[in-house]
Amino acid sequence: MARLSIVTDNPRPASRPERSAKAEQTRQTIIDAAMRLFRTHGYDKATMRAIADEAGVSIGNAYYYFSSKEHLIQAYYDGINAEHAERAAATLTTATSFADRLAGVLLAWVDVAEPYHEFAGKFFKNAAEPSSPLSPFSDDSEATRLAAIDLHRQVVDGSDIKLAKALRAELPELMWLLQMGVVLFWVHDTSDGQRRTRQLVEQAVPVIDRALRLTRIPGVRGLVDDVVGLVRTIKPTAG
Repeated sequence: MARLSIVTDNPRPASRPERSAKAEQTRQTIIDAAMRLFRTHGYDKATMRAIADEAGVSIGNAYYYFSSKEHLIQAYYDGINAEHAERAAATLTTATSFADRLAGVLLAWVDVAEPYHEFAGKFFKNAAEPSSPLSPFSDDSEATRLAAIDLHRQVVDGSDIKLAKALRAELPELMWLLQMGVVLFWVHDTSDGQRRTRQLVEQAVPVIDRALRLTRIPGVRGLVDDVVGLVRTIKPTAG
C-alpha cells in the first residue's frame, strides 16, 4: 500500500516534505498501531496515549507526528487516496471510453478500500459530522478532496465524451460527489467482497454515460445549465 501521509494546515514537523528513514518508520508505526486499535476498540475508546503505548513510543512522540486522532485518520484517508490513484492509473492509461474510465476508477476505489471495510463504519460516523475535520467537505480534507477531483478530471480529459464547456468544467466535482455516494453505499454493504457496491457501479455508470451524451442534443441542452447550477450550489466553497 502507498505510504500514508498527513495533510494539515499547521506547520508541524509531521508535514515537512523530507524525513529521515527512522522518522518515517516511526510515523508509520504510529499509524499502524492506531489502525489496529480503531479496529479492535473503536475510534472513541482509542486514546492517543493508548495508541502511543501500542506503537511503543512516548505520548510526546506520538503528538510530535500527529496532533490528534483526527490527523491520524486524515493520514489513513491520504493513504487510501494515493493507492487509489496508483490503482486507477492502469485504466486511465489504456481506456478511452468515458464509461470504462469512470467504472474503472470507481471500482479501483472499492478494491483499494476493501481491506478496511470491517471498521470503515466506525470512521464514517465521525466524518458525517459537518463540523468534523474528517468530513470530506472540511478545510482539513481539502488537499485529499482536490486530489480526488483531479483524478476524475483525468477521467473526463482522456475520454471520448464531448460535452458543453460549462458542464465539462464542473463534471469532475460532480463525479467526486458520485464517488462519495458510492462510499456511503459501500460502508453499509454487507455482501461478500462488497459485491452489491460493485454491481451498483457497473449498472450506474452506463446510465450516467448515456445521460451525459444526451446533453449534446439541442432539445436537452437546457439540462446542462441545471446540472452546472446544482454542482455550484452544493460544492464546497473556500473560506
